[in-house]
Formats: sequence, C-alpha cells, structure tokens
Amino acid sequence: MTQSMTALGLIETIGVPALIAAADAAAKTADVRVMTFEKADAGLITVYIVGDVASVRAAVEAGGEEARRVGKLVGTHVIPRPDLSVAAMLESIWRKNAPAEPKPSAESAADETAADEAVELSGTEGGESAEALAKLSLQQLRELARTTPGFPLNASGINTAAKAELIRLLTEKKD
Repeated sequence: MTQSMTALGLIETIGVPALIAAADAAAKTADVRVMTFEKADAGLITVYIVGDVASVRAAVEAGGEEARRVGKLVGTHVIPRPDLSVAAMLESIWRKNAPAEPKPSAESAADETAADEAVELSGTEGGESAEALAKLSLQQLRELARTTPGFPLNASGINTAAKAELIRLLTEKKD
C-alpha cells in the first residue's frame, strides 16, 4: 500500500450526476485524491477516494451530502488503514479502469507526413507551399512559425494568429 493511501473512502450512488457531484465535493473539501469509479448493475456507481484518515472522512461526508442533494446516495464508508490485500485488489481495479494510451491513428500519421513535407519545403526558395501548409493543423503551423528564422510575428502574435494568416506569412518570400 502506498503511503498516500492511509485511508480509503467509498461513496456509492445511483446515477452519474450524483456521483460526479459527490466526487467534486469530496475533492474540494479536503486534500484527497479521487482515484476512479466502478459501475455495477442498475445504475449503482462507486467512487474511490484516498488520502489521510481525517481528510478522507471529511471528503466522504461532504461527498455523501452532495450526492444526497443531487440524486440518490446508496451509502458511504471510510476504511482507515486498509489491509495490504485490499490495497492490492484496488490497485488492480484502478489499473483496469485507467485510460488506455491513445493509439496513433491514420489521421495523426497523415498530419505528421504533411508536417514533414512542409518542413522539407521550408528550405526551398520562396517559402512553403500553401497547399502543404493547409494540410497542417493550426498547432503545427504555429510550431513551424516559431521555428522559422525571421518570422514577422512574435510569440504572442503567433499564438493568436488565424490559420490563414500563418499560411500567408509562411508562404511569403523571405527577403
């Protein structure tokens, strides 16, 4: 069990709105960490909260009251200093519910290819091709503008410039 998990709090609600309200109230009440939630049947959802014992008690109490106000509260419980086997079981649940790493999509690969083409074109006389630059995202255009020597806009101007303006400035001939 990690040192930060000296207590485990559980708030069980029926429905997502009550759960979100409970988790928000709990997180704002004390120095705790809302770890994850778990759905069961018939709309039962449990949120797991960890932290020191006093903080978790305060957070669970506030979260339970908010869940009751917004929707249906099924129950709350605080386990001070849970056993190592409980902590191991919960870590398994948390890993299972953790968001997966995003897989590169065909669109992101196309964006990278377009960015590579634009960078290759940047060395040509007359600047980048407007067609190649149009394929880039606004974020990629801003990055290219930041790395282009002698670009006429400062960092603040680059951050607020529209895509069309960045393309126009990048395609102008460098003097």
